[in-house]
Amino acid sequence: MPNPPILPSRSRFLPLRKSLLLSAGLLGLSLGCRSDQVSHYRVPKEAAAAHPDHPGHAEEGMPASGMPSQGMPPGAGPGPDAASSVPPPPTSKGSLKWSLPKGWSELPGGGMRFATFKSSVPGRLEATVVVLPGAAGGELPNVNRWRGQIALPPLDEAGLATARTILKTKAGALNIYDFTSDGQAKSRMVVGYISTPDGNTWFLKLTGDEGPVAKAKPDFMTILGSLRLD
Repeated sequence: MPNPPILPSRSRFLPLRKSLLLSAGLLGLSLGCRSDQVSHYRVPKEAAAAHPDHPGHAEEGMPASGMPSQGMPPGAGPGPDAASSVPPPPTSKGSLKWSLPKGWSELPGGGMRFATFKSSVPGRLEATVVVLPGAAGGELPNVNRWRGQIALPPLDEAGLATARTILKTKAGALNIYDFTSDGQAKSRMVVGYISTPDGNTWFLKLTGDEGPVAKAKPDFMTILGSLRLD
């Protein structure tokens, strides 16, 4: 009678079984770690784009007066006659007119500078016309800014009245101011200030060194006296 087959002892398979179980466990742990890494991966946020409604905030860099330089001679400091944040007034050249004396010419301006006058007087000299909508900040603040440009102290209301000269023109009453700085290298400024029926305020300014301004002032006063409306 044949002998029955000898079956392997169960104890011989125990180490192999433990090895397989251990390998499966490590494989599962590895896959689990990879899954956890993928599910918790964070994508860095992109840098915030500039807001289309705030392109630079250029108006925040303006001086307290809100008005940049206009028509001032070199070294006179920032001027008060224009504000980049204020749109040009709805006006045409016909709202205020003038006549130029012999030897003077007119060049077109840009922005708030309506025109530039050129004379034959040599030296550091400039004559400009600036127009702003409405009251343009008020007469006393404008006058004090002009005085500050040539290192003069501000005026009060009483001082403003004393400094003012009124010239009657066909365009209306024109307030005139004539200021000269202190010191050896003197600067001088002559300004005509007028409001027109269209709601705008006009500044006609003659600025520069004292000598050239003194020579050009008679002709400039002729221009101021010729002001008229359409």
